[in-house]
Amino acid sequence: MGLPLVPAADGVVTVGVAVAVPEPHAAELRERRRGFGDPMADAVPAHVTLLPPTPVPVADVERVVAHLEGAARSAAPFTMRLRGAGTFRPVSPVVFVQVAEGVSSCEVLEGAVRCGPLARDVEFAYHPHVTVAHHVDAASLDRALDELSDYEVVFPVDAFWLYRHGVDGVWRPDRRFALAGGPA
Repeated sequence: MGLPLVPAADGVVTVGVAVAVPEPHAAELRERRRGFGDPMADAVPAHVTLLPPTPVPVADVERVVAHLEGAARSAAPFTMRLRGAGTFRPVSPVVFVQVAEGVSSCEVLEGAVRCGPLARDVEFAYHPHVTVAHHVDAASLDRALDELSDYEVVFPVDAFWLYRHGVDGVWRPDRRFALAGGPA
Protein backbone atom coordinates (compact mmCIF):
# COMPACT_ATOMS: atom_id res chain seq x y z
CA MET A 1 0.00 0.00 0.00
CA GLY A 2 2.99 2.27 -0.13
CA LEU A 3 2.86 3.04 -3.83
CA PRO A 4 1.62 6.43 -4.98
CA LEU A 5 -1.43 5.68 -7.10
CA VAL A 6 -3.52 7.62 -9.52
CA PRO A 7 -7.17 7.84 -8.48
CA ALA A 8 -9.22 4.87 -9.64
CA ALA A 9 -11.50 5.23 -12.63
CA ASP A 10 -15.20 5.91 -12.19
CA GLY A 11 -16.90 2.82 -10.89
CA VAL A 12 -13.69 1.39 -9.45
CA VAL A 13 -12.23 1.68 -5.96
CA THR A 14 -8.65 0.79 -5.06
CA VAL A 15 -8.44 -1.32 -1.92
CA GLY A 16 -5.78 -2.97 0.17
CA VAL A 17 -6.05 -5.43 3.03
CA ALA A 18 -3.67 -5.32 5.98
CA VAL A 19 -3.00 -6.01 9.61
CA ALA A 20 -2.86 -2.60 11.28
CA VAL A 21 -0.04 -1.84 13.67
CA PRO A 22 -1.83 -0.61 16.82
CA GLU A 23 -1.19 2.60 18.73
CA PRO A 24 1.10 3.82 20.15
CA HIS A 25 3.41 1.82 17.84
CA ALA A 26 1.73 3.06 14.65
CA ALA A 27 2.32 6.69 15.60
CA GLU A 28 5.94 5.97 16.48
CA LEU A 29 6.58 4.23 13.16
CA ARG A 30 4.81 7.06 11.27
CA GLU A 31 7.09 9.59 12.98
CA ARG A 32 10.14 7.50 12.18
CA ARG A 33 9.03 7.18 8.55
CA ARG A 34 8.46 10.94 8.39
CA GLY A 35 11.92 11.47 9.92
CA PHE A 36 13.51 9.41 7.16
CA GLY A 37 11.89 11.76 4.63
CA ASP A 38 9.38 9.29 3.25
CA PRO A 39 6.67 11.28 1.45
CA MET A 40 4.12 8.51 2.14
CA ALA A 41 4.48 8.71 5.94
CA ASP A 42 1.16 10.48 6.44
CA ALA A 43 -0.69 8.75 3.61
CA VAL A 44 0.00 5.13 4.52
CA PRO A 45 -0.81 3.84 8.03
CA ALA A 46 1.71 1.46 9.63
CA HIS A 47 0.62 -2.00 8.54
CA VAL A 48 1.53 -5.49 7.37
CA THR A 49 0.08 -5.97 3.89
CA LEU A 50 -2.12 -8.97 3.16
CA LEU A 51 -3.33 -7.69 -0.24
CA PRO A 52 -1.46 -4.95 -2.13
CA PRO A 53 -3.34 -2.12 -3.87
CA THR A 54 -6.03 -3.74 -5.99
CA PRO A 55 -8.70 -2.09 -8.14
CA VAL A 56 -12.19 -3.45 -7.47
CA PRO A 57 -15.36 -2.51 -9.35
CA VAL A 58 -17.71 -0.76 -6.92
CA ALA A 59 -20.38 -3.29 -7.90
CA ASP A 60 -18.14 -6.06 -6.47
CA VAL A 61 -17.40 -4.44 -3.10
CA GLU A 62 -20.08 -6.37 -1.20
CA ARG A 63 -18.81 -9.63 -2.67
CA VAL A 64 -15.29 -8.67 -1.55
CA VAL A 65 -16.58 -7.85 1.96
CA ALA A 66 -18.29 -11.25 2.17
CA HIS A 67 -15.07 -12.91 1.03
CA LEU A 68 -13.07 -11.07 3.70
CA GLU A 69 -15.61 -12.01 6.37
CA GLY A 70 -15.03 -15.66 5.43
CA ALA A 71 -11.26 -15.23 5.54
CA ALA A 72 -11.52 -13.68 9.03
CA ARG A 73 -13.75 -16.52 10.27
CA SER A 74 -11.11 -19.03 9.16
CA ALA A 75 -8.19 -17.46 11.05
CA ALA A 76 -7.38 -17.37 14.73
CA PRO A 77 -6.01 -14.36 16.64
CA PHE A 78 -2.24 -14.43 17.07
CA THR A 79 0.69 -12.54 18.54
CA MET A 80 2.88 -10.38 16.32
CA ARG A 81 6.42 -9.40 17.22
CA LEU A 82 8.15 -6.76 15.15
CA ARG A 83 11.91 -6.90 15.64
CA GLY A 84 14.83 -5.35 13.83
CA ALA A 85 15.06 -3.91 10.36
CA GLY A 86 15.64 -5.34 6.91
CA THR A 87 15.77 -4.18 3.34
CA PHE A 88 14.72 -5.31 -0.11
CA ARG A 89 17.71 -3.56 -1.71
CA PRO A 90 18.99 -3.87 -4.37
CA VAL A 91 15.73 -5.22 -5.82
CA SER A 92 13.59 -2.47 -4.29
CA PRO A 93 14.64 0.65 -2.35
CA VAL A 94 12.72 -0.21 0.82
CA VAL A 95 13.64 -0.55 4.49
CA PHE A 96 11.19 -2.33 6.76
CA VAL A 97 10.68 -3.53 10.29
CA GLN A 98 10.72 -7.31 10.28
CA VAL A 99 7.89 -9.53 11.44
CA ALA A 100 9.73 -11.89 13.80
CA GLU A 101 6.68 -13.66 15.25
CA GLY A 102 3.39 -14.18 13.46
CA VAL A 103 4.89 -14.81 10.02
CA SER A 104 3.05 -18.08 9.44
CA SER A 105 -0.25 -16.55 10.61
CA CYS A 106 0.25 -13.67 8.16
CA GLU A 107 1.02 -16.15 5.37
CA VAL A 108 -2.19 -18.07 6.10
CA LEU A 109 -4.20 -14.83 6.15
CA GLU A 110 -2.61 -13.60 2.93
CA GLY A 111 -3.58 -16.86 1.23
CA ALA A 112 -7.16 -16.64 2.53
CA VAL A 113 -7.47 -13.01 1.39
CA ARG A 114 -5.74 -13.12 -2.02
CA CYS A 115 -8.10 -15.60 -3.67
CA GLY A 116 -11.68 -15.64 -4.93
CA PRO A 117 -12.77 -12.11 -5.87
CA LEU A 118 -9.37 -10.78 -4.77
CA ALA A 119 -7.25 -13.31 -6.68
CA ARG A 120 -4.38 -11.57 -8.41
CA ASP A 121 -0.80 -12.05 -9.37
CA VAL A 122 1.87 -10.28 -7.36
CA GLU A 123 5.32 -9.21 -8.46
CA PHE A 124 7.20 -10.67 -5.49
CA ALA A 125 6.72 -13.61 -3.12
CA TYR A 126 4.83 -12.69 0.05
CA HIS A 127 7.09 -11.38 2.82
CA PRO A 128 5.23 -9.84 5.79
CA HIS A 129 6.86 -6.61 6.97
CA VAL A 130 6.16 -2.99 7.95
CA THR A 131 7.64 -0.46 5.51
CA VAL A 132 9.45 2.41 7.25
CA ALA A 133 11.37 4.01 4.38
CA HIS A 134 10.57 4.10 0.67
CA HIS A 135 10.85 6.82 -1.96
CA VAL A 136 13.94 8.22 -0.18
CA ASP A 137 17.65 8.49 -1.01
CA ALA A 138 20.21 5.79 -0.20
CA ALA A 139 21.56 7.68 2.84
CA SER A 140 18.08 7.83 4.37
CA LEU A 141 17.57 4.12 3.70
CA ASP A 142 20.90 3.38 5.42
CA ARG A 143 19.90 5.54 8.39
CA ALA A 144 16.51 3.78 8.69
CA LEU A 145 18.19 0.38 8.62
CA ASP A 146 20.65 1.46 11.30
CA GLU A 147 18.23 3.30 13.58
CA LEU A 148 15.65 0.52 13.60
CA SER A 149 18.08 -2.38 13.97
CA ASP A 150 17.11 -2.84 17.63
CA TYR A 151 13.42 -1.93 17.30
CA GLU A 152 11.06 -4.39 19.00
CA VAL A 153 7.37 -4.44 19.92
CA VAL A 154 4.86 -7.21 20.60
CA PHE A 155 1.09 -6.92 20.22
CA PRO A 156 -1.95 -9.13 19.76
CA VAL A 157 -3.56 -9.36 16.33
CA ASP A 158 -7.29 -10.00 16.49
CA ALA A 159 -8.37 -8.44 13.18
CA PHE A 160 -7.35 -7.19 9.78
CA TRP A 161 -8.66 -4.19 7.84
CA LEU A 162 -9.96 -3.33 4.41
CA TYR A 163 -8.41 0.01 3.40
CA ARG A 164 -9.59 2.33 0.63
CA HIS A 165 -7.33 4.61 -1.32
CA GLY A 166 -8.74 8.14 -1.39
CA VAL A 167 -8.58 10.56 -4.30
CA ASP A 168 -6.26 12.58 -2.04
CA GLY A 169 -3.75 9.72 -2.03
CA VAL A 170 -4.41 8.72 1.59
CA TRP A 171 -5.16 5.15 2.63
CA ARG A 172 -8.02 4.98 5.14
CA PRO A 173 -9.39 2.05 7.11
CA ASP A 174 -12.81 1.18 5.78
CA ARG A 175 -13.86 -1.97 7.59
CA ARG A 176 -12.47 -4.17 10.37
CA PHE A 177 -12.65 -7.97 10.14
CA ALA A 178 -12.32 -9.75 13.49
CA LEU A 179 -10.37 -13.01 13.44
CA ALA A 180 -12.83 -15.61 14.67
CA GLY A 181 -11.14 -18.95 14.00
CA GLY A 182 -10.14 -21.39 16.70
CA PRO A 183 -6.75 -21.39 18.46
CA ALA A 184 -3.77 -21.41 16.14
